[in-house]
Amino acid sequence: MRRELPAHLADMAVFSVATGLRQGNVKGLEWKYVDLERKHAWIPGSKHKNGKAHAVPLNEIACAVLHKQLGKHPVKVFTFRGEPITFQASTKAWTAALKRAGIEDFRWHDLRHTFATWHRQAGTPTHQLQKLGGWKTGSMVERYAHVAPEALQGAAARLDALGTDVLGYVLATVKDQGASPNELTP
Repeated sequence: MRRELPAHLADMAVFSVATGLRQGNVKGLEWKYVDLERKHAWIPGSKHKNGKAHAVPLNEIACAVLHKQLGKHPVKVFTFRGEPITFQASTKAWTAALKRAGIEDFRWHDLRHTFATWHRQAGTPTHQLQKLGGWKTGSMVERYAHVAPEALQGAAARLDALGTDVLGYVLATVKDQGASPNELTP
């Protein structure tokens, strides 16, 4: 989809996925809240949905997007034709790009879900993801971080590293053991 978007929207979308920030926070981001040297940005509580200031550590992807924006505007980070973006990012250009990319039923806010899901799949623990996304509770994180069952295969396979004898039991099926399930329990 990124390749189908106009440059200003593509940069904003990539930054949203890299940081988990909401559309309004990306559109309204000001240079005074960005420290590229320390790879850190912040959203003041007055501009953050949960009312608390939100620290945003910047990964290399986010920093690359920010470097592209340098010099475009003295106050706002993201612009269109040199002016701050004041319109909804879900424009006709957004809709047309989705159509060209063959994507249906996708909103800008789904980029935040993508951020959380990719973090979860990469193994980011809930407590860290909660802080990265600025959610108040772990249960809010779970609303955003969608993981397909096969993505949990790696977690389930961690027991495989213990070998075939787990906690004193030889791994085998009930049928192979010739016993009932009750006979295999401790």
